[in-house]
Amino acid sequence: MPHQNILIVEDEKKIVELLRDYLQKAQYKTTFLERGDEVIASVRQNPPDLILLDIMLPGLDGMEVCREIRKFSTVPIIMITARIEEVDRLIGLELGADDYICKPFSPREVVARVKAVLRRVHAEPSGEKIKAGPFILDAKTHQVTIDGRELELTPSEFGLLKVLMTHPARVFSRNELLNLVQGYDFEGYDRTIDTHIKNLRKKIAQQLPNVEIISTVYGVGYKFLVP
Repeated sequence: MPHQNILIVEDEKKIVELLRDYLQKAQYKTTFLERGDEVIASVRQNPPDLILLDIMLPGLDGMEVCREIRKFSTVPIIMITARIEEVDRLIGLELGADDYICKPFSPREVVARVKAVLRRVHAEPSGEKIKAGPFILDAKTHQVTIDGRELELTPSEFGLLKVLMTHPARVFSRNELLNLVQGYDFEGYDRTIDTHIKNLRKKIAQQLPNVEIISTVYGVGYKFLVP
């Protein structure tokens, strides 16, 4: 696979240089932008393999950039935030980000997160298509359809649904989903799984209203119900 391109959107030059150096050592290509209002046109013209997106940006903040990108692309997005409030991180995830990293951060941790997300996106497909009621999940094309209508999912949402659909009615704990989908652990991630599940439910409900597909087993985790 050719070297994957990481778009760094950050207005602090020292952080850009730090991320660039570590990512290039890990054999990634990098490009960078320092203004939020430059990102949308750039992503449309030259789609990157992954975006590292700071929240506090001149021109247009990262939250709004993420919202706009999700209107036309499922490119993986990792938010970078100096905000310590958990609600800010969860808002980014609700807008469609795949992950978040808080400043100050270890550049090695950033590289590890980038690798984990890209592994998930480009994982070798295994098995045949997964069919469950009106759902068909195709690992080769990374597509999910409901009664023939495509469900637009981010890489994290796709990974979660794949795990749940592979074992319908089995209850997965948040930690199990974290390890199976994200491939790493860190403090506070339980809420992140909850947010991805919330986004999945919203998207499914647009095509299957008033039908419970992903059920919460309180105190345990989540399971997929075949409609």
